[in-house]
Amino acid sequence: MKFVPMSDLLQHAAAKGYAVPSFCVWSAETMEAVLRTAAAVRAPVIMMAGPSEFETLEPADMGAVANAMARRFEVRAALHLDHGNSLEMVDACLSAGFTSVMLDFSSRPLGENMEAMKRVVTAARRLNATVEGELGTIGRADQMSVEGQGQSTLTDPGVAASFVKGTEIDALAVSIGNAHGMYTTLPRLDFERLAKIHATVPAYLVLHGGSGTPESDLRRVISLGITKVNVASEIINAMRQSLLSQWGAGSNLWIPVAAAAAIKAMTPVLEKWFYLTGATGRA
Repeated sequence: MKFVPMSDLLQHAAAKGYAVPSFCVWSAETMEAVLRTAAAVRAPVIMMAGPSEFETLEPADMGAVANAMARRFEVRAALHLDHGNSLEMVDACLSAGFTSVMLDFSSRPLGENMEAMKRVVTAARRLNATVEGELGTIGRADQMSVEGQGQSTLTDPGVAASFVKGTEIDALAVSIGNAHGMYTTLPRLDFERLAKIHATVPAYLVLHGGSGTPESDLRRVISLGITKVNVASEIINAMRQSLLSQWGAGSNLWIPVAAAAAIKAMTPVLEKWFYLTGATGRA
């Protein structure tokens, strides 16, 4: 199969009342695990990579590997740049075949954020790619996450409506009390704020920091307009625990063997999130 624009997946999710999970990938092995699991449960999926993942494969190589892996599976999937930090990175990902791009200028002044997003939209439209932006800054829940600001600022519904209308982005990452990483205490999500954003913002809404979100909260935010949920820390933690367990026991000290076992630890996490978002059986 070929990757499709992320908006194609989100449009169906919005119409049917579920969300599409977006999973962090950084290698052929992690991509294969995500696509294989999506095919097994017949679910649409988004694979995402950003500045940290590009430490292993640069955008051109990441795109080439992802498109090669995708040809092995019949899955409705998008390839997404997560938290892009420069216009140059956005351009590199679009050139590499990414079907969705996010430029995260949420910590910059509103005017600078808007002008940059307009440039991204212009570039992405030429390639039929989806554009995600962020308004309000999403913080970190723990010290291990590489994404998010030191503190969160919540998304203002009125400003968000103007931001989306002014930039014509397709999707908006919202800050409603969510955070990147694994929650050390249960998150306190502002459902009333999300409902106001959903009522006024003409864009698909995205929840970053899905890992650790209680199932009841997750189902509620989906009912209030969330159509994409990002999951990274739970995947990383499952793999980390696999490696620590293997090496602590003195077994699987050969890196390829240990890594293969850690990749297998991804599958239960992926299956869980396809179920929780309601994506299972939606392909």
